Amino acid sequence: MSDVVYDRREVRRARYALAAVFAVHGAVTGSFATRVPWIQEHASVGAGQLGLALAFPALGASVAMPLAGRISHRFGARNALRGLITLWTLSLILPALAPNLPTLCLALFVYGASAGMADVAMNALGVEIENQLGRSIMSGLHGMWSAGALVGSAAGTLAAHLGSDARLHHALAAAVLTVLGVTACTWVLDIQPAEDEEPPPRFALPPKSALLIGAVGFCAVFAEGASLDWSAVYLRDRLDSSAGLAAACTTGFTLTMAIARIVGDKVVDRFGSVATVRVGGVLAALGGLLIVLAGHPAVAMAGFALMGLGIAVVVPLCFAAAGRSGPNPSLAIAGVATITYTSGLVAPSAIGGLAQATSLTVSFGLVTVLACGLVTFAGVLRTADRDRPKLSAEAAATPGPRP
Repeated sequence: MSDVVYDRREVRRARYALAAVFAVHGAVTGSFATRVPWIQEHASVGAGQLGLALAFPALGASVAMPLAGRISHRFGARNALRGLITLWTLSLILPALAPNLPTLCLALFVYGASAGMADVAMNALGVEIENQLGRSIMSGLHGMWSAGALVGSAAGTLAAHLGSDARLHHALAAAVLTVLGVTACTWVLDIQPAEDEEPPPRFALPPKSALLIGAVGFCAVFAEGASLDWSAVYLRDRLDSSAGLAAACTTGFTLTMAIARIVGDKVVDRFGSVATVRVGGVLAALGGLLIVLAGHPAVAMAGFALMGLGIAVVVPLCFAAAGRSGPNPSLAIAGVATITYTSGLVAPSAIGGLAQATSLTVSFGLVTVLACGLVTFAGVLRTADRDRPKLSAEAAATPGPRP
């Protein structure tokens, strides 16, 4: 964590620049997700093989994320983020080029590794800017990621509707997003390590504090993954909804999360991280009960909306708490990110397996129980409230960085 205090105008500019980087990161994800059917057909893989291939982004991210801290130490935060966001945007090109299962797995491994490293670098800078401003910004940054994902998804949906080749679509998207990402990095904080600061290890187990914080993130991301992948199926199969209404439920859940994240920083500043997550856990659990007990599509849709509202700010607050939980923010953030990526990977298949053995109702009963875990374990995020420093009036008035 940097000991330098920056001019408030410079910090504000860096905040908006980093928000743009978050949006670019999200847009890559949205662009990829909408063309998965094309990629599956081009690589000639079945549903089971595609499921195997889609595990490789999380595997690549888990392996590579600890390297982000060392890269930032070696090149400085600004140059590191510029390089990593470029690697991430250009990696969008790879999956659509894969002609078979082995090359698709390799492409998705690189895709996930670059995503994870950029993710850690972005969140570490977000924590530093939050420290400099003395108020919450992480929820808004993740809200911009969600907004970028929605824009990328919309563009991808249009490209798919027009029948465009995903190789061309992703090449053009990568070019545009690379320019936007590199340009935005010009104004992020250029944090440099102290001369006597030891470089972080290439690989290391996450600190114990990150494991506890990651457990809270696990509960939220599990609920998110389950809702995103299974909400439409739940309405269609259990409540006999039309395909359009079922799809609208998923869209509503996504929009609820994005809006809640964008406005969530004001709530966090007013009530603190712990209280916000506890209330969010109550809302998510209530949403889960509505889903489980729903006898009408409108009730289930209200339940999914409450679920999205309740879990929206949890992951941003987990990253903020991890960044303040020890002397090596990047390592702690990488640990939390690894746990949340794993949760996102496990959730859809776990919900499907439990539904196969019992029912979708029982599956979302498990989601409801995990939502209650947010209420129980929110206290581990208390460091995000206790250690948020305020920028002094002298620092706010003094131009340029100073020790």
